[in-house]
Amino acid sequence: MSTDERIERFEHMASADPDNEMAHFSLGSAYLQAGRGAEAAHSFERCIELNRDMSKAWQLCGEAMVMAGWSDKAVAVLQEGYTLAAARGDRMPQEAMGESLKALGRECPVVEQTAVASGASSQGGDFVCQRTGRAGTKLDGPPFKGPQGEWIAANISQETWQDWIDQGTKVINELRLDLSRDEDSATYDEHMQEFLGMTV
Repeated sequence: MSTDERIERFEHMASADPDNEMAHFSLGSAYLQAGRGAEAAHSFERCIELNRDMSKAWQLCGEAMVMAGWSDKAVAVLQEGYTLAAARGDRMPQEAMGESLKALGRECPVVEQTAVASGASSQGGDFVCQRTGRAGTKLDGPPFKGPQGEWIAANISQETWQDWIDQGTKVINELRLDLSRDEDSATYDEHMQEFLGMTV
Protein backbone atom coordinates (compact mmCIF):
# COMPACT_ATOMS: atom_id res chain seq x y z
CA MET A 1 0.00 0.00 0.00
CA SER A 2 1.45 3.39 -1.02
CA THR A 3 1.64 6.35 1.34
CA ASP A 4 -1.14 8.11 -0.60
CA GLU A 5 -3.34 5.03 -0.29
CA ARG A 6 -2.64 4.82 3.44
CA ILE A 7 -3.50 8.50 3.84
CA GLU A 8 -6.77 8.04 1.96
CA ARG A 9 -7.67 4.99 4.03
CA PHE A 10 -6.97 6.63 7.39
CA GLU A 11 -8.56 9.95 6.38
CA HIS A 12 -11.76 8.05 5.70
CA MET A 13 -11.48 6.14 8.97
CA ALA A 14 -10.79 9.27 11.06
CA SER A 15 -13.65 11.10 9.39
CA ALA A 16 -16.08 8.22 9.88
CA ASP A 17 -15.08 7.76 13.52
CA PRO A 18 -13.64 11.03 14.94
CA ASP A 19 -13.06 9.44 18.37
CA ASN A 20 -10.86 6.63 16.97
CA GLU A 21 -7.46 7.50 18.44
CA MET A 22 -5.60 4.86 16.43
CA ALA A 23 -7.04 6.19 13.16
CA HIS A 24 -5.74 9.68 14.00
CA PHE A 25 -2.35 8.25 15.06
CA SER A 26 -2.04 6.22 11.85
CA LEU A 27 -3.14 9.18 9.74
CA GLY A 28 -0.57 11.40 11.46
CA SER A 29 2.15 8.83 10.80
CA ALA A 30 1.18 8.62 7.12
CA TYR A 31 1.15 12.42 6.78
CA LEU A 32 4.56 12.56 8.45
CA GLN A 33 5.98 10.01 5.99
CA ALA A 34 4.60 12.15 3.15
CA GLY A 35 6.30 15.27 4.53
CA ARG A 36 2.98 16.94 5.35
CA GLY A 37 4.01 18.26 8.76
CA ALA A 38 1.10 20.61 9.52
CA GLU A 39 -1.53 17.97 8.75
CA ALA A 40 0.43 15.37 10.71
CA ALA A 41 0.61 17.68 13.72
CA HIS A 42 -3.16 18.22 13.70
CA SER A 43 -3.79 14.47 13.56
CA PHE A 44 -1.41 13.78 16.46
CA GLU A 45 -2.97 16.62 18.47
CA ARG A 46 -6.37 14.95 18.05
CA CYS A 47 -4.87 11.60 19.09
CA ILE A 48 -3.45 13.23 22.23
CA GLU A 49 -6.84 14.78 23.01
CA LEU A 50 -8.31 11.29 22.96
CA ASN A 51 -5.45 9.57 24.81
CA ARG A 52 -2.97 11.73 26.71
CA ASP A 53 -1.02 8.65 27.81
CA MET A 54 0.26 7.80 24.32
CA SER A 55 3.86 8.98 24.64
CA LYS A 56 4.68 8.17 21.01
CA ALA A 57 1.95 10.53 19.82
CA TRP A 58 3.53 13.39 21.80
CA GLN A 59 6.92 12.58 20.27
CA LEU A 60 5.64 12.47 16.70
CA CYS A 61 3.45 15.53 17.22
CA GLY A 62 6.54 17.51 18.21
CA GLU A 63 8.46 16.21 15.21
CA ALA A 64 5.58 17.12 12.90
CA MET A 65 5.46 20.64 14.33
CA VAL A 66 9.19 21.04 13.72
CA MET A 67 8.62 19.89 10.13
CA ALA A 68 5.82 22.46 9.78
CA GLY A 69 8.09 25.22 11.12
CA TRP A 70 6.17 25.67 14.37
CA SER A 71 9.19 25.61 16.69
CA ASP A 72 7.56 27.29 19.70
CA LYS A 73 4.56 24.96 19.61
CA ALA A 74 6.89 22.00 19.15
CA VAL A 75 8.89 22.92 22.26
CA ALA A 76 5.73 23.12 24.39
CA VAL A 77 4.49 19.74 23.14
CA LEU A 78 7.87 18.06 23.48
CA GLN A 79 8.42 19.37 27.02
CA GLU A 80 4.99 18.21 28.20
CA GLY A 81 5.39 14.89 26.39
CA TYR A 82 8.86 14.39 27.86
CA THR A 83 7.53 14.83 31.40
CA LEU A 84 4.59 12.50 30.76
CA ALA A 85 6.80 9.82 29.17
CA ALA A 86 9.19 9.98 32.12
CA ALA A 87 6.33 9.46 34.58
CA ARG A 88 5.06 6.49 32.57
CA GLY A 89 8.47 4.90 32.14
CA ASP A 90 8.31 5.23 28.34
CA ARG A 91 12.04 5.62 28.02
CA MET A 92 12.44 5.47 24.22
CA PRO A 93 9.89 8.21 23.38
CA GLN A 94 11.28 10.26 26.29
CA GLU A 95 14.82 10.02 24.92
CA ALA A 96 13.64 10.88 21.40
CA MET A 97 11.82 13.97 22.69
CA GLY A 98 14.92 14.95 24.65
CA GLU A 99 16.99 14.79 21.45
CA SER A 100 14.41 16.91 19.61
CA LEU A 101 14.47 19.52 22.37
CA LYS A 102 18.26 19.67 22.27
CA ALA A 103 18.16 20.09 18.48
CA LEU A 104 15.87 23.08 19.07
CA GLY A 105 18.35 24.53 21.58
CA ARG A 106 16.11 23.85 24.57
CA GLU A 107 16.75 22.03 27.82
CA CYS A 108 14.84 18.92 28.83
CA PRO A 109 12.45 19.39 31.75
CA VAL A 110 13.62 18.23 35.15
CA VAL A 111 11.66 15.09 35.94
CA GLU A 112 11.21 12.91 38.99
CA GLN A 113 13.30 9.84 38.21
CA THR A 114 11.89 8.19 41.31
CA ALA A 115 8.66 7.53 39.38
CA VAL A 116 10.51 5.19 37.05
CA ALA A 117 12.67 3.72 39.80
CA SER A 118 9.68 2.82 41.94
CA GLY A 119 8.07 1.17 38.94
CA ALA A 120 11.19 -0.94 38.47
CA SER A 121 11.31 -2.11 42.06
CA SER A 122 7.63 -2.99 42.05
CA GLN A 123 8.05 -5.15 38.94
CA GLY A 124 10.92 -7.09 40.47
CA GLY A 125 13.40 -9.21 38.53
CA ASP A 126 16.86 -8.41 37.22
CA PHE A 127 16.00 -8.21 33.50
CA VAL A 128 15.84 -4.59 32.32
CA CYS A 129 13.35 -3.82 29.56
CA GLN A 130 14.96 -1.66 26.89
CA ARG A 131 11.71 0.17 26.11
CA THR A 132 10.95 1.28 29.64
CA GLY A 133 14.29 1.08 31.44
CA ARG A 134 12.49 -0.82 34.18
CA ALA A 135 13.31 -4.15 35.74
CA GLY A 136 10.91 -6.90 34.76
CA THR A 137 10.50 -10.53 33.83
CA LYS A 138 12.39 -11.92 30.86
CA LEU A 139 10.26 -13.64 28.21
CA ASP A 140 10.61 -17.43 28.11
CA GLY A 141 11.58 -17.19 24.44
CA PRO A 142 10.81 -15.29 21.22
CA PRO A 143 7.04 -14.67 20.86
CA PHE A 144 7.34 -15.62 17.18
CA LYS A 145 10.00 -16.79 14.73
CA GLY A 146 12.50 -14.56 12.96
CA PRO A 147 14.81 -11.64 13.84
CA GLN A 148 12.01 -9.49 15.26
CA GLY A 149 10.90 -12.23 17.64
CA GLU A 150 14.50 -12.74 18.77
CA TRP A 151 14.95 -8.98 19.31
CA ILE A 152 11.79 -8.85 21.42
CA ALA A 153 12.98 -11.77 23.59
CA ALA A 154 16.36 -10.09 24.12
CA ASN A 155 15.08 -6.57 24.83
CA ILE A 156 11.45 -6.56 25.98
CA SER A 157 10.08 -7.70 29.34
CA GLN A 158 7.01 -9.88 29.77
CA GLU A 159 5.22 -6.90 31.33
CA THR A 160 5.91 -4.64 28.34
CA TRP A 161 5.03 -7.41 25.90
CA GLN A 162 1.66 -7.82 27.65
CA ASP A 163 1.17 -4.06 27.37
CA TRP A 164 1.67 -4.44 23.62
CA ILE A 165 -0.76 -7.37 23.41
CA ASP A 166 -3.39 -5.13 25.02
CA GLN A 167 -2.50 -2.20 22.74
CA GLY A 168 -2.31 -4.49 19.71
CA THR A 169 -5.84 -5.70 20.35
CA LYS A 170 -6.93 -2.08 20.37
CA VAL A 171 -5.07 -1.47 17.09
CA ILE A 172 -6.82 -4.44 15.44
CA ASN A 173 -10.26 -3.43 16.68
CA GLU A 174 -10.06 0.33 16.10
CA LEU A 175 -8.37 0.06 12.68
CA ARG A 176 -10.57 -2.91 11.74
CA LEU A 177 -7.56 -4.94 10.64
CA ASP A 178 -7.83 -8.32 8.97
CA LEU A 179 -4.44 -9.92 9.63
CA SER A 180 -4.93 -12.34 6.76
CA ARG A 181 -4.43 -9.35 4.45
CA ASP A 182 -0.80 -8.39 3.82
CA GLU A 183 -1.44 -4.62 4.07
CA ASP A 184 -3.31 -4.99 7.37
CA SER A 185 -0.61 -7.26 8.76
CA ALA A 186 2.00 -4.65 7.75
CA THR A 187 -0.01 -1.92 9.53
CA TYR A 188 -0.15 -4.05 12.68
CA ASP A 189 3.62 -4.65 12.49
CA GLU A 190 4.29 -0.91 12.11
CA HIS A 191 2.35 -0.16 15.28
CA MET A 192 4.15 -2.94 17.14
CA GLN A 193 7.56 -1.68 16.03
CA GLU A 194 6.70 1.89 17.07
CA PHE A 195 5.30 0.79 20.43
CA LEU A 196 8.29 -1.40 21.31
CA GLY A 197 10.93 0.90 19.79
CA MET A 198 12.24 -1.94 17.64
CA THR A 199 15.54 -1.49 15.80
CA VAL A 200 15.29 -4.54 13.48
